[in-house]
Amino acid sequence: MLKLTNDFLEEVVEKQKTDARLLKIKALIKQGKKVDIEIDVNGVMRCRGRFCVPDVPELKKMILEEGHRSN
Repeated sequence: MLKLTNDFLEEVVEKQKTDARLLKIKALIKQGKKVDIEIDVNGVMRCRGRFCVPDVPELKKMILEEGHRSN
């Protein structure tokens, strides 16, 4: 499993705030709807304990490249 560094984590958190799909899910959570995603104490959206990666191609590419380097 890839461990995100602070730089990646900060980027994920910032991009989560602008991802349309994640914002819709966040609204459902605030309405009290039951969803598989939770928001942790740091405001990071997670699904079953894993970070929800926003739909930002550059960010996904950075994470993928880091995963290949860390193996």
